[in-house]
Amino acid sequence: MAEELTFDIPVGAGVGTRANADGEPVTPKDAATVILLRDGSHGVEVFLQHRVKGMPFAGGMTVFPGGGVDSRDVDASVSWAGPEPAWWAERFGCDQSLARALVCAAVRETFEESGVLLASLGDTVVTDTTPYHDAREKLVSRELSLAAFLQVNGLTLRADLLRPWANWVTPPQEPRRYDTCFFVAVLPEGQQADSATSEAVSSGWQRPEEAIADAKEGRRMLMPPTWITLAELGDFDTAAAAKAVEREIVKIMPTLVRDGDKVRVVLDPA
Repeated sequence: MAEELTFDIPVGAGVGTRANADGEPVTPKDAATVILLRDGSHGVEVFLQHRVKGMPFAGGMTVFPGGGVDSRDVDASVSWAGPEPAWWAERFGCDQSLARALVCAAVRETFEESGVLLASLGDTVVTDTTPYHDAREKLVSRELSLAAFLQVNGLTLRADLLRPWANWVTPPQEPRRYDTCFFVAVLPEGQQADSATSEAVSSGWQRPEEAIADAKEGRRMLMPPTWITLAELGDFDTAAAAKAVEREIVKIMPTLVRDGDKVRVVLDPA
């Protein structure tokens, strides 16, 4: 994104312009989000989760699976296939250690929150995640690290199932801030995304344009990065086409300005 862009969202979509408090802005926490895609009967569908209202960040919002980087996500012992950390570091403009952690967080959080496992047993991508049900719970509780989970089960992280999509930074006025790298992935054949997470009250697959229509009509709430990502996905006919696109990744930190019955989202490279 080379120049400032603006994007208007109805206030009813749940976007606020609250300013938090005095003093220096909070340092953003590194995080990863995965946009899961599949081909539906009427075009590309995306997996969305409706977060519990009481969550301290994005409560009540509709989001993609994801979360903060765990200190153990940087573990270099992870069995890895696909683009190496150096490739990801170049795309996201960070060092290799953080790049490794971001990819690991993306895989871990996707499995924790949706049950979709971007890994392989030998050379074959996992098609049935049922054997890893107990391990999933231990990952959520932090009893188990991603590296340990993969090693114990003879699994390999598949970085080639992910592609970089975007990098959004929470505005400085917010009390909780994240520097979030967005990834895109196609649902592996045979796997099912589920709602078995305490962080969401419901989840499911929907066409991007339908999710945006729901937000415009007040049936769901979207944060600007989610809304804009859904709008971008509407340009693709297949999930594979969306995953294959080459995108220039630039940090974007939106400014939210109330303008009557709309919120004007001003997008500037950070």
